[in-house]
Amino acid sequence: MEKINILGTGSAMVTKCYNTCFTLSSDDEHFLIDAGGGNTILSNLEKLNISINQIHNMFISHNHNDHILGSVWVIRAIAQSILNDKYTGNLNIYCHETSINAIRTICSFVLQKKFLKLFDIRILFNEIKDNDTTKILDRTTTFFDIHSTKDLQHGFKTILSNGKSLTFLGDEPYRETVKSHSENVDYLFHEAFCLYSQRDIFKPYEKHHATAKDACKNAKELNVKNIILYHTEDKNLQNRKELYINEGKEEFNGNIYMPDDLDVIDLI
Repeated sequence: MEKINILGTGSAMVTKCYNTCFTLSSDDEHFLIDAGGGNTILSNLEKLNISINQIHNMFISHNHNDHILGSVWVIRAIAQSILNDKYTGNLNIYCHETSINAIRTICSFVLQKKFLKLFDIRILFNEIKDNDTTKILDRTTTFFDIHSTKDLQHGFKTILSNGKSLTFLGDEPYRETVKSHSENVDYLFHEAFCLYSQRDIFKPYEKHHATAKDACKNAKELNVKNIILYHTEDKNLQNRKELYINEGKEEFNGNIYMPDDLDVIDLI
């Protein structure tokens, strides 16, 4: 069965949960989407019983520290596994050119040469551009420019083995320019920085983010079946799930997921 393993759900400055990242998983193989900002990526993979040896594809949506810095830890762990003859195949990293340069530069300063020697041999960088399509875990996956107001950023749409569709919109609100990738999908990942009722506290619009209400309103207009909220603040984690879902229900009649870190969502 295909499923989503939620590794983190928080926005950039959270301290009570990890930054937003997850895997799209099929059996024992996992496609990693973003990596958060630190080595908690490794501990959360371990907690979900995901071996680093089962990750051969990683997508980094953009250059912000809460998405890209964890990739250095993933690269280091996989490189060590390669050197120990425990890793079969190659690691494919998908991101735009600026992120490739950033990852290479950071790694050149913080990783040993024995790891860096694996670049372009076993650790491969795949530059993506708007509307590029490839196969990842036998799924057709299309990357698209989300037209970020802050930094070049990509989302993607993929077709699952059961024929259902899933779109990841990055960490900014839905825009009409990506309607063709978002309309009528079965699963939509949409950031929800905070509750609409708390917009005066967290000021999402100043940060180019959306609220749970906004995200679910978009889901209704796009006629999606399931929405997954993520990239939130962390001030009330104990009640976050209930509060965000209840606010979303005022706008959207489909299924609303507000996962916690380490939750698993079955894609049925």
